[in-house]
Amino acid sequence: MDEKFELACFQIITYVGTARTHFINAIHCAKEGKYDEAAELIKQGDEAFSLGHNAHADLLTMDANGEISNGYMLLMHAEDQLMSAESFRILADEFIALYRRIDEK
Repeated sequence: MDEKFELACFQIITYVGTARTHFINAIHCAKEGKYDEAAELIKQGDEAFSLGHNAHADLLTMDANGEISNGYMLLMHAEDQLMSAESFRILADEFIALYRRIDEK
């Protein structure tokens, strides 16, 4: 497997795994009424997710240029992590809004 391809996959896994963790922790903070901390964690998660998204775009460019020969299982795992983090980002926003509404009552 090409070293550049493998590195990009591991970058995606690392960055979006970090993003997902931040999003989950933001939900926990919101549950405790720590909305400023939750917002900061969302921001940090967005930054990490962006790095993972950029690495994914690099892989797509490599594929379009015919630079990827195999390693599809690693790519599938990387993309799965990317989508999982994106899902948690959406859920984090929803949970934070819900906890805010509950606290306002």
